[in-house]
Amino acid sequence: MRRQCELLGVARSNLYYEPVPRSEEEIKLCMCLDRLYLEDPCLGSRRLPVVIERELGQRINRKRIQRLRREMGLEAIYCRPRTSEPGEGHRIYPYLLREMKISRADEVWCADITYIPMEEGHTYLCAVMDWHSRKVLGWELSNTMDVALCLAALEKAVASTGGTPRIFNTDQGCQFTSEAWLTRLESLGIRISMDGKGRWMDNVFIERLWRSVKYESLYLNACLTIHEQRASLANWFTRYNDWRPHEALGNRTPTVVYELEKGANYLEIKVA
Repeated sequence: MRRQCELLGVARSNLYYEPVPRSEEEIKLCMCLDRLYLEDPCLGSRRLPVVIERELGQRINRKRIQRLRREMGLEAIYCRPRTSEPGEGHRIYPYLLREMKISRADEVWCADITYIPMEEGHTYLCAVMDWHSRKVLGWELSNTMDVALCLAALEKAVASTGGTPRIFNTDQGCQFTSEAWLTRLESLGIRISMDGKGRWMDNVFIERLWRSVKYESLYLNACLTIHEQRASLANWFTRYNDWRPHEALGNRTPTVVYELEKGANYLEIKVA
């Protein structure tokens, strides 16, 4: 028997193992998990122990619930936008902003995409921001997360400012590593910078923008259609750029700082 197990690559203990049937308590728990999944498939392993304790009157370990759900093939439904997945075989550019002092407008621009849930469906928002002044130069909204969304936001930023930055920083998402995006930046004579993998801090200012726009607008004003969402965001971005003071900018608005810095840059170029 030992030799046969060696030839088959089977552990000898498997020959003597006798399966143990599930206990009545575990069967009852599995039936409860199955019923709760049909009632609310969005319940995860963090909230399920609370609900099960309320339903069955007993405390269940979270890891046990995870094991049973895995054996039953149950998985909670939740939003997974995956907005920063790199494309296959994409070009990676180095991060150029480390230890770089950015003190002028249009020296560095950055862009990112965020996921926006709505009452019916969802949308994606792409924004282009000036790194120094924090001003949102261009943005676009779409129900598809493709490179056309990013290019539309870029073209709006170029049109609104009448210029381009020296460096453009993004993450390594497939939109920002696509040939269409990279070719457009190169045609404008812009140096390309990309965050390190998993380094959200490398693009911290636009990440902070997403927190502001979600907590101050999106979570407070539920929109049914993309047209309502676009109008709501237009009002918020105008208020953000032209009205809201920023402590990091000496309590000035992004528009004031951007225009002052851009005017100073123009005078320097003219004098030179």
